[in-house]
Amino acid sequence: MAYQSLRLEYLQIPPVSRAYTTACVLTTAAVQLELITPFQLYFNPELIFKHFQIWRLITNFLFFGPVGFNFLFNMIFLYRYCRMLEEGSFRGRTADFVFMFLFGGFLMTFPNLAVGQDEQVKGTFNPGIAVGHIYFFLEDVFPNQPGGIRILKTPSILKAIFDTPDEDPNYNPLPEERPGGFAWGEGQRLGG
Repeated sequence: MAYQSLRLEYLQIPPVSRAYTTACVLTTAAVQLELITPFQLYFNPELIFKHFQIWRLITNFLFFGPVGFNFLFNMIFLYRYCRMLEEGSFRGRTADFVFMFLFGGFLMTFPNLAVGQDEQVKGTFNPGIAVGHIYFFLEDVFPNQPGGIRILKTPSILKAIFDTPDEDPNYNPLPEERPGGFAWGEGQRLGG
C-alpha cells in the first residue's frame, strides 16, 4: 500500500523535475555504492575538451555530495522549487522549462572555463543566484520595458521534443469503425 502511494506521488511530479531529481538521486547512490567516484563527475575543462569526457558537462550538476543532511536538504529544495516552477510559471511550457535549465547550466559553466578548480567549487551557490536573476531579467523584466525585446527564445527543436503540438482546429477525424458493422447509438431521439 505504501509502495503504491509513493509510486503515485512520484508519477505526479512533472516530467522535467522528476527526471532531474531522479538523476541526482541515482548519481549520488552510484557514488555511495562506489560504482563511480566524484572524480569521474566534476567539471574539468581539460578532461572535457582534450579527453572528450563530455558527460562532465552534465554530471557536475547531478552530484550534491555524500548522503547526509546537506544532501537531503538539497534534494528537498531541488524537488520543491523545480516542481513549483514546472507546475506554476512553466505550466504547459515544458520546452521553456528545459531551455531555462540549459541557459542556466551554460551561464554557470562558461565562466568556469576561465577560473581554477577551487574557485569553481567555492562559487557554485553565488553563480546560481546570479544566473536566476539574469534569466528573470531577460525573460520577464526587459521585454516589458519600453523598447524592450524578447532576447531569450526557446529553440524550436526543444519545442518539438518537449511540447505537445497545438490541436489543429481543421482536423476532422474519420468516424470510428463500430464493432459488428452496426450503427450503434445512431437511433432516433425519444420523443422527437
